[in-house]
Amino acid sequence: MSEQAQNKKTPKWKEIVQRIGVQKVIAIIVLIVIYAFFSLSSPAFRSTDTLVSIFDASYYIGFLAIGVTFVIITGGMDLSIGTVMMCSAICGGVLYTKVGLPLWLSLICIVLVGSLFGLLNGIMVAKFKLPAFIATLGTMMITKGLSSIVSNVQSITFPLRGTEDGWYKSLFRTANNFSIGIFVLLAIALVASIILNRTKIGRYIFAIGSNSEATRLSGVDVVKWQGLAYVFSGFFAGLAGIAYAATYTTILPGSGGGMELDAIAAVVVGGTSLAGGVGSISGTLIGVFIMTVLKVGLPYIDLQPHYQIFITGFVVIFAVYADIYRNRKKDL
Repeated sequence: MSEQAQNKKTPKWKEIVQRIGVQKVIAIIVLIVIYAFFSLSSPAFRSTDTLVSIFDASYYIGFLAIGVTFVIITGGMDLSIGTVMMCSAICGGVLYTKVGLPLWLSLICIVLVGSLFGLLNGIMVAKFKLPAFIATLGTMMITKGLSSIVSNVQSITFPLRGTEDGWYKSLFRTANNFSIGIFVLLAIALVASIILNRTKIGRYIFAIGSNSEATRLSGVDVVKWQGLAYVFSGFFAGLAGIAYAATYTTILPGSGGGMELDAIAAVVVGGTSLAGGVGSISGTLIGVFIMTVLKVGLPYIDLQPHYQIFITGFVVIFAVYADIYRNRKKDL
């Protein structure tokens, strides 16, 4: 039978699912179902303020998730992104409030600090071959302690809206409460997707995740490109620090632990394989909105935030099992 005849027999919806990806389609359906459930369960959930809250939570989780997607595709892991985000924000805040740097320069320093910690992770994992779990766990502890040392165990407050330096908040929400940050997130996600899918950087990152040794034998500098994936993760953690400061204003020292789990869960739910070699930024964004809708929606049905951690655990286990099951089917 010719290929053309086979294509004629394939239903259109199957072609669409195959093009998008089964797990990504499932994630979209799950997002719609979760949002519909909360909307039907609580009329208050359907308000504009709730949508703004969902967007607010999606900014920093989204940036964290986009960055760690690069790492997970290489077959690695970055457990430090949550504390790196908060430590970077505190360092930038101290430079602004204590040292007197202009706000715009302090915001740049936030991204630089995040990138430096990403570079540290990259050197430890790619160059010195430390297990990614241990290396990034160590960085998590370092940044958690450093944020307390730098701030002298005091919270750091960024400028409020309406003040002279409060302009940075307008990057994510206008004065009339319009969440323009969602467009910033989508624009940066688009750039990250182009890097991952249309450049040499992305090709090598996918190749390392698929088979690191074969990639090395083909002449690719695995240390360089694997390390760069961790730099991306740190860079996006810095952007997440800016987004967090713009949304919530006050940064607490020693915080950020556990936020990496939301980001990693979003990546896995969005179809990125923990085994490496498979993933997409679009899938990650879908996972991010699943996590944020859960985070914002659970209190509307009288469940406390710790239930989100409980439910997220089951979501991650299911997503990982689906990934393992899919990989087994490929091997058969």
